[in-house]
Amino acid sequence: MLLRHLRYLLAVADNGGFTRAAEVLHVSQPTLSQQIRQLEDSLGVSLFDRTSRTVKPTDAGLAYIASARRVLVELEAGKRALHDVKDLSRGSLRLAMTPTFMPYLVGPLVRDYIKRYPHIHLEVFELSMDDIEIGLADDSLDIAIAFEQVRNTDIESIPAFIETLGLMVGRDHPLYDCQIALSVEQVAQLDFALLTADFATRLCIDEYFATAQITPKVVIEVNSVNTLLEVIRHTGVATILPESIATQDRGLHKLLLQDKVPQRGVSILRRKNNYHSVASVAFKDLMLETAALN
Repeated sequence: MLLRHLRYLLAVADNGGFTRAAEVLHVSQPTLSQQIRQLEDSLGVSLFDRTSRTVKPTDAGLAYIASARRVLVELEAGKRALHDVKDLSRGSLRLAMTPTFMPYLVGPLVRDYIKRYPHIHLEVFELSMDDIEIGLADDSLDIAIAFEQVRNTDIESIPAFIETLGLMVGRDHPLYDCQIALSVEQVAQLDFALLTADFATRLCIDEYFATAQITPKVVIEVNSVNTLLEVIRHTGVATILPESIATQDRGLHKLLLQDKVPQRGVSILRRKNNYHSVASVAFKDLMLETAALN
């Protein structure tokens, strides 16, 4: 068995058949079929059911494909380890964050990181929690900043800081200059613009409302943090987002609450039992150092 056989195997599985896989691999279909046959002969099992209109993995094929994916991930990690430079004079870092961190956290962190390590090529991705877990698991990401609730047991969660959510309004809101803490009853009377239900932040907000026994008047739902901020800046509705976002520069004011404000744990995520590049370890250390100062 050769590494080529594993790549061909995954191509057939991911593309649902030999024709499309051959196109992606830039090989002829007979060549691809022959390579898969060689792999099956060496293993003594059939990896694909070829009797139906679509090529599907057999039970043995599914098990072997899962192992093949893990092998290729480890090999790619090993390749990066060989090219890692301990003094950070070159290298790369693939960093991801969930959307609500982008308005207040990504800028200072990236500024400080590139100031310390100017020769590291940095790629920053704004991804959902689900996509972050997928990216870390398949080794397309090195490190991420997200929430502590991780479902994938192959991902390590390193606590970084506690994020506090805040009730905020823009300059057009009648409560913009309010300095008095609002009661639960007053909060219940506000009109809200919130992130849609597929955001982890919205789940945290909904839990807060449920605990406070508030049925919020949600008049606008938005699937983008930046769009939500624009809505708040230009309308008389309120929202709940990380309190660090509410700054005078953004034209936002954080309202005080009599009730306990919602909080959640923020963690650094990375793949367990994986090679961690010097660049990613340096970022982890910077993140923890920054969190300790705030």
